Amino acid sequence: MNKVLKEKTMKAFGSVLPITVIVLIASVALVPMPSGNILLFIAGSALLIIGMGFFTLGADMALKPMGEGIGIQFSKRSKLFLVTIISFVLGAVIITADPDLQIAAKQFDNVIPYWHLATTVALGTGFTLLIAVLRSLFKIRLSILLLVFYGIILSVSYFTTDLFIHISFEAGAIATGPVVVPFVLAIGVGMASLHCNKNSLDESFGLLALALIGPVLATLIMGIFHKPLGNQITAHVFPEVSTSRDVFKAFAVEMPVFFEEISISMGCVFFCFIVFQIIYRRYHRHRLGRIAVGFLYTLIGLVLFFTGVKVGFTPMGIVFGSTLAVSSYSWVLIPLGAALGYFLVIAEPDVFIFNKQVEEVTEGAITTKMMNGGLAIGMAIAMSISMARILFGIPLIWILLPGYVLALLLTFFAPRIFTAIAFDSGVVCSGPISVTFLLPFAFGVAQGAERDIMNYAVGIVAIVAMTPTIVIQLMGLLYQFKAKKAHALTDAMTASICNVTTYTAIDWDKITVFDEVI
Repeated sequence: MNKVLKEKTMKAFGSVLPITVIVLIASVALVPMPSGNILLFIAGSALLIIGMGFFTLGADMALKPMGEGIGIQFSKRSKLFLVTIISFVLGAVIITADPDLQIAAKQFDNVIPYWHLATTVALGTGFTLLIAVLRSLFKIRLSILLLVFYGIILSVSYFTTDLFIHISFEAGAIATGPVVVPFVLAIGVGMASLHCNKNSLDESFGLLALALIGPVLATLIMGIFHKPLGNQITAHVFPEVSTSRDVFKAFAVEMPVFFEEISISMGCVFFCFIVFQIIYRRYHRHRLGRIAVGFLYTLIGLVLFFTGVKVGFTPMGIVFGSTLAVSSYSWVLIPLGAALGYFLVIAEPDVFIFNKQVEEVTEGAITTKMMNGGLAIGMAIAMSISMARILFGIPLIWILLPGYVLALLLTFFAPRIFTAIAFDSGVVCSGPISVTFLLPFAFGVAQGAERDIMNYAVGIVAIVAMTPTIVIQLMGLLYQFKAKKAHALTDAMTASICNVTTYTAIDWDKITVFDEVI
């Protein structure tokens, strides 16, 4: 176990190191930063790395087998009414337990009361997870549901305010965080594992894409009837540090808070699992013990991870963004944002789990390397667009509307497996790193550029969730083109070889065949 933990921690180190180096170099060359902020950032990076190691190990031991077992049980279609109830409750409870939602809801507390937003998002997620489960059971094509639901979202958005449009897309992208992603992904794999048809790979993915739609639609509907308390988000309060003792104190103060919140969250998930186990009695004693240990690793990992990013990354993000925005070379935010996005996405814990699962489910046809490259390009594009949007005052709807129209159009041409993976990948990219570093970074840029935070900074996570849906589907089209070309070449080679006469030479680029008549 120690060997596995060490391996996962080293992978996390390799993912976090590039972004840490970029920020530190920029803080010296472009934006001189207070030494206290740099100390917090370095210490936060260390906690983030250790936390990712524990979390990914815990997810493999607990969240993944739990989700797969639930998905397998669902796919048997026994007691369909009970399956629908459990799906709805699971979606609502798991999303409420996710730390990403807690952080996001508190940031918007001055606009919408915390429990109003959290309850709305939970109900929306429960509904769409129910739809996702039924879609897999009854073999409904994902692209049809995406077209229907995004059409409904577009229609409802005409009846609500711009403020709620910004919050709804942000809430949808943020809500599906580190607890929701591995659990829901595993449910999809479990449900598809009993189907031996040509579409079973497609059915392994798509649940996350639908889970994201629920919070967006529910928040938009709430916006029609709910009057906002204001239009300013909760201000961040940062600790003042100048010595290593101050740094230790800053983390020591926040860690118990996160431990309490995440313990409650994980307790809710564990309670749901116990109820499921009592009803179906699926797991034996040995497996239950392993899952319990996995829960403990997940708890430790999430506490360390969120403490690191909240205390170390969030202050750096705001100060970094605001200082660059008021400088004479504010234009550098666009290429710098692309570089940050390119390397930051690999540091997302959900991306680790998602890409590994894609490679396993497709049996290596879609590799982790392919997914890392596609998601990194998508994130770089998203950050470039987001920085340009803040600097030039571009409305969010001008970006999201054509972006999602293009993404939905591509569903008619891209391979179905790539469509399902693409819309899920948008969810995994908008994880805790985006919430605790990129969002504060955008707040800082908006403050420095003298832009309204709600209108121009809020929305960056929604853009981050959108661009991978386009890039991965384009990657699927390229993959399809190369596959067809390879098949055509293979057929031509086979036909020609069958007609070869003695000692005849055939050249295909670098391929030459010498043989007797077959």
